[in-house]
Amino acid sequence: MPSQLHEALLQLFRNRPALAPELLREALRQELPDYSEIRVDSADLTQAQPTEYRADLVMQLVEDAPVLGIIVEVQLSKFWRKPYAWPAYVANLRARLNCPVCLLVVTPRESVARWAAKRVHLGAGNWFAPLVLGPSGVPEVTDEERARADPELAVLSAMAHGRIADIEKSTRIAHAAQIASLALDDDRARLYFDLILSSLSEAARRALQTMDPATYEYQSEFCRGLFAQGVAQGVAQGMEQGRENGERSGRAAFATRQLTFRFGPLSAEIQNRLAAASINELDALAERLLVARTLQEALGPI
Repeated sequence: MPSQLHEALLQLFRNRPALAPELLREALRQELPDYSEIRVDSADLTQAQPTEYRADLVMQLVEDAPVLGIIVEVQLSKFWRKPYAWPAYVANLRARLNCPVCLLVVTPRESVARWAAKRVHLGAGNWFAPLVLGPSGVPEVTDEERARADPELAVLSAMAHGRIADIEKSTRIAHAAQIASLALDDDRARLYFDLILSSLSEAARRALQTMDPATYEYQSEFCRGLFAQGVAQGVAQGMEQGRENGERSGRAAFATRQLTFRFGPLSAEIQNRLAAASINELDALAERLLVARTLQEALGPI
């Protein structure tokens, strides 16, 4: 049965099919044909053979007709049978689409990447070579603008580089991925936040937690916009109570929105606690929220 990590990695490619050709072109330096459309195809690659061949994910690059088939395989560990099955995947899809086909193996482990990258001897001097993307080959996305334009790549970058020795860099990568995730629907945002946090080393998680939200977290245009929206809502609701109460209400609205993103609908009790919290308490919550793994961790002493 596929593991949760296996399915989560595949979900990045399902959510953004353009991620596969983007990685082929940028990370693996592959020249791709011109295309105007990307289609997710059936992953069943069985033809008339008695053995069933089922890949993880299949997509087509299309320019009137298919011009390239891409098979995405997520590989978490070494499995002796894969080098025998992978050439069959490519041959069967090639026969179905009548166009060139490549196999992209994605793995979060460098040892598995080295194993998967070995050429497969088919016999009589014929060889098959998969394209392999390990952690070191994933682009390092530290720029917030790029992360927001391609959140799946940003999350994949955080997963690949969350445990590198350069804590400052891994923290910036994780922060950019979190910022990108805030703009997504609730289900994707929660999934991506969990993937980012689970991929960080303890040192990187602590570094992320100690960032000062007053001087760093809201520097991006996106976060300032979200925060300003929350403040504006609070000011509108709290005009009669004065500017300070309006600002506090805005921060409470912002905190409620982000907690809901991460952990689902909040109870009336928690919403009341947020509404009654001070500005300092809400600022501290915003800082904890970036690394909290549970709702209680995020709420803290509020």
